[in-house]
Amino acid sequence: MKEIRTEILIAAPIEVLWRVFIDFESYSDWNSIMTVSGELAVGHRLKLTVNLNGKVSSFRPKLTVIEDQRQVEWVGNLGHRRIFSGNHYFHFLPEGEGQTRFVHGERFSGVFSRGILKKVMDPTEEAFHKFNASLKEYAEDLVI
Repeated sequence: MKEIRTEILIAAPIEVLWRVFIDFESYSDWNSIMTVSGELAVGHRLKLTVNLNGKVSSFRPKLTVIEDQRQVEWVGNLGHRRIFSGNHYFHFLPEGEGQTRFVHGERFSGVFSRGILKKVMDPTEEAFHKFNASLKEYAEDLVI
């Protein structure tokens, strides 16, 4: 299994960061990487549009984990999970007074994961870092 894992320390309490993260309607106010719509409930499918260096793709991942102010995870498959599957995760870890460590990553599996990842690994990791930085800037501005 291949994984992209990023993290960033954000000078905002976990409550603020969580509120920003789950407000899908406001994503366009702070990031250019991804739009999300749908109900935040385990088992529901989201509508996700991702912009990787000008290449726009849409997905319908299924929410698999939601733990209030702690984590959100969804899984998306290309055809069948044995062909290509991505388990995308967002973890919120309290880190000292008024700070949160945001861990953002994805675990990939399936028979075509190696070939697909050769093409998208670098731009995907770059997009994760950009998403994290935008989230940090927006959340920290709300705290000031």
